[in-house]
Parts: sequence; structure tokens; C-alpha cells
Amino acid sequence: MAPSRGLTTLLLPLPRLRLHHRLPRRFTTTPPHPSGHNRWSKIKHDKLKTDAAKTRQRALFAHEISLASKTSGPDPTANPRLADLITKAKREGFVKASIEAAIARGQGRSRGGAQLEALTVEGILPGNVGVLVECETDGKARSLMEVRMVLKSNGGSASPSSYLFTKRGRVVFARKEGVDGESAVEAALEAGATDVEVDGEGRAVLACETGDVKAVGEGVGAALGLQVVREEILWEANEETRVEVRDARHAEELIKVLDELLEDASVRGVVMNVKRGDALDGEIWKELQSRVAS
Repeated sequence: MAPSRGLTTLLLPLPRLRLHHRLPRRFTTTPPHPSGHNRWSKIKHDKLKTDAAKTRQRALFAHEISLASKTSGPDPTANPRLADLITKAKREGFVKASIEAAIARGQGRSRGGAQLEALTVEGILPGNVGVLVECETDGKARSLMEVRMVLKSNGGSASPSSYLFTKRGRVVFARKEGVDGESAVEAALEAGATDVEVDGEGRAVLACETGDVKAVGEGVGAALGLQVVREEILWEANEETRVEVRDARHAEELIKVLDELLEDASVRGVVMNVKRGDALDGEIWKELQSRVAS
């Protein structure tokens, strides 16, 4: 049919349709290539743990050798306890210079012959833990600065803390068959001791007032035929001021501080007013206790 005259036919373009064909998404799983990071972290962790154990062992040997030298003299041929400790220390790789320094410290002097002075540094660590660091040094200013730096680098500060502790006397006797804590009580009380216990090695350990150490050692030694291994005056945390070590992280922080302090040859011992928290694992608590002076 022909279009009517006078009418115009409009041809409008149709809209272009866009067809989207969605391809299925493909997921691929590529196993990660081991970078060695985790393995290296474990090796590093194990190495740090081993190094810390060696540091602690060196500190213990130095402390025991010094005590043996102080108690029975610096000559190992006349001091069986000292000779035994030197043999064990050498077996564990404790170098000759360190052994000589420890023996000299027991006599109140440095390896070079300088007179040593006592120094106690007070501090507060994270978690409001009080700490006392006892040193014997031929340079008080140097040792004070070094100990304070360790406290500060671990989130602590050099602050008064001795009010959290009390000084006590302690006498340790060599083990003897037939003598235990119970049989030592009567003689200990007569000599002026305030407490008696037996340590892990079966030795009688007596607590007393600081002014009674010599009398207690001589009195109990004579009454029971016991040999004095150690006489000392220690700081003991007051029970009401003890702070709970809450968890493993808190314990590890304190262990790190202790290991760094014990690396210093002038440090003779470290005391903290801590107690085990209910949630703390027994093994890590033992690790902490093994580093604290007791």
C-alpha cells in the first residue's frame, strides 16, 4: 500500500542491544611456596632459648664459685667444694678467665685485684613488680647505669622498691645422713633460727635474723655435726606485697629482664616480689623461679 500523500514516514533507529555473556568464575588454588620464614623463626626462637639457658648456667656457676671461695677460701686444693665446681664449670665450657673472676669475687676483689663494693639497685617492672638487683662491682657508677638501662629498655624504671622486701639471714648446711629438717628443729630454735626447711638437695636450710647468722651457723653445726655450706643475708619479699604473674606472656617478660641482668658479671642476684598466678603454667613458673635469687 502506497503511503498517503502528505505523510512522512519516520524510521527511528532501534536501540542497540548489548548482550553480556558472563563467563563462569574460575578459582585456582596454588599451594604457597615455603619461604623459610616460619622455619627461621623457630630456629631463632630455639637459639635464643639455648643462649638464655647458657647465660643462666654461667651466672649460676659464677655465683656458686664465688660463694665457695668466700666460705672456704680461694685455693681449690684446700677447698673440695670449689674444686668440684671448677671441674663442672670447665666441663660446661665456662672459660678460665670467668672462673678466676668468680674466685676473686668471693674474696671481695675483681680479677685485676681492685676492691669490690656492694651495690643494690631498686626498680619497678611492668605489672608493678618490685625488683632488687644486688651487685658487687669495682665501678659503682658504671654498674648503676648498666642496670638502669636494662630496666628501662624492658619497660621498667629505677624506682624505690626496698620497702616491698625484708632482709633475712640464711644458713645452708651440707647434707648428712640421719639429719633432716625435723631433727634440726630443736637445735635450730635453740641457736636462734626462725624457720627450718630442707631444699631439693636434702640440705637443711635455716632462716634467722640478720644479726644471728654466725651464731646459728656455729650453734647448729656444733650440735648436729653439720658443715656450713653458705651463710648469707638475703632480701625476701613481704607476703602482702607479692604480685601475681598472670600468664605466660607476663612471665616471659620477666624472664627476659632477668636474663639480661644476669649477663652482667657484676650482678650477684636479682629478687622480685612475685607469686604464681592461678592461670600460669607450672613449667614457665619454674623457669622464672630458677633465675630469681632464693
